[in-house]
Amino acid sequence: MAKVAPELQYSDEHEWVAREDGSDVVSIGISAVATDALGDIVYVDLPEVGSTVTAGETCGEVESTKSVSDLYAPVTGEVTETNSAVVDDPALINSDPYGAGWLFKVAAVSDGPLLSAQDYASKNGGEL
Repeated sequence: MAKVAPELQYSDEHEWVAREDGSDVVSIGISAVATDALGDIVYVDLPEVGSTVTAGETCGEVESTKSVSDLYAPVTGEVTETNSAVVDDPALINSDPYGAGWLFKVAAVSDGPLLSAQDYASKNGGEL
């Protein structure tokens, strides 16, 4: 069973959201449930810094040895940072999806529908 980080929130499309204390900036990545389903990730296309993403809409893609999957924004706001390490080495997403494999940060103005870690794990067969 794939690990689900209990301190995060999740979208139905398998993105996770980590809130920074006292800030509207959130980090976004994809869950271990998603990385297990995708297999070895070989390419990632992230939104540009300064662009606006809208909750529920596509904002990039992840390509694995099995398939290409769209990335969906779990929040609405301006992209403030992207993780160049995962662009250079997409395998980081597989090896550390909740740490070094984060994808981008957004100054969020609103959230899309997000699930608690427990609800996400129950719905997707993950374990806390």
